[in-house]
Amino acid sequence: MTSPRPTVVVTGLGATTPLGGTAEETWQAILAGRPGAATLDESWVEEFELPVSFAAQLTVPAAEVLKKVETKRLDPFAQYALVASREAWANAGSPEVEPERLASAVGTGIGGVQTLLTAWEALRTKGPRRVYPLSIPMLMPNSAAGTVSLEFGARAGAHTLVSACSSGAESIGYGAHLIREGLADVVIAGGAEASIHPLPISGFAAMQALSTRNDSPQTASRPYDTDRDGFVLGEGAAILILESEEHARARGANIICELAGFGVSADSHHIAAPEPEGAGASRAMADAVRDAGATPADLCHINAHATSTPVGDVAEVAAIRRAFGDDADHMAVSGTKSMTGHLLGAAGALEAVFSVQAVRDRVAPPTINIDNLDPAVTLDVVRDTPRPLGDGDLLVLDNSFGFGGHNVALAFRTFA
Repeated sequence: MTSPRPTVVVTGLGATTPLGGTAEETWQAILAGRPGAATLDESWVEEFELPVSFAAQLTVPAAEVLKKVETKRLDPFAQYALVASREAWANAGSPEVEPERLASAVGTGIGGVQTLLTAWEALRTKGPRRVYPLSIPMLMPNSAAGTVSLEFGARAGAHTLVSACSSGAESIGYGAHLIREGLADVVIAGGAEASIHPLPISGFAAMQALSTRNDSPQTASRPYDTDRDGFVLGEGAAILILESEEHARARGANIICELAGFGVSADSHHIAAPEPEGAGASRAMADAVRDAGATPADLCHINAHATSTPVGDVAEVAAIRRAFGDDADHMAVSGTKSMTGHLLGAAGALEAVFSVQAVRDRVAPPTINIDNLDPAVTLDVVRDTPRPLGDGDLLVLDNSFGFGGHNVALAFRTFA
């Protein structure tokens, strides 16, 4: 007879974002409906004549938080992961755990792109002797997971999932898998990204994926609005501390909520465009709810992927309807990228933090910048102000999708 799988709980949160230097500062800004995008004060915007001149940058630069040696030896995305992980670890009460029972799982969509391009420029203009010796370990996509593992002595694995914009969410799901399979007691899980640089901006702009509202950055990210024209590039990191319920109870931890379900699928449709009928995304959502031992009727809130692209937003609406049918009518749907911008590989992790905070505070965050709701968006979108989620047990969903056809959904539930 097999023993029941361990219950996975969340005991700590950390983030550094375009809205705040901590998870709590960011959440309060989200509830206040504050936009994080602004015009870039960088010489390269004019130098390269970029078609997009704004983004959502960190409010607290990592250099103000980390030691100089840390910023010297880490690509910005790994710096952000370290900042968020330290906050999450402290928020969880700095748990005592055997190193062999502690893992890190930190995903990224692009990784150390700033280090890579800086090293290439040094090689091109100054020769191979001027390439920084730590360039390779800094640019590796796994450098954030490795850095976090070194920081906390995590020896149950330093895992890196690279699945574009669903990387952070999938890393959290993978962390839950490690605990459920008995491979770890505690996992430091999330995502990090630092790609506000002329090359990624140029690439996304060439795809016509970015908003070009250069005259109004704060209103550029507008999920579900009829005049949406693309996403706003953001940066940052978000981390959850996941534990088995048994481990958390044994040390008297403050349990915030349960990570109850995890769903993952692939569209196998197009390298960048979403499957228009939402078949793959709907499977991930339905699987997450099923994995939680729940039904669509139990689901009260969805933090949607909602990037503000013309095609992506309505494809997700179709997927939600396909997964949940008429039950979707009672789900409060939020598009928090309207404030944070799109953090790419860190987006799903940050929205997982928001989902945990929504369960904790029993409130769904708002979506801003909707002047005219797209008629194709047949959902109950939370607009402008937060909405109370009521009493009783709550089940909320965090959706994350990425280029390559990746679909991830995480279900969080109140913990008694």
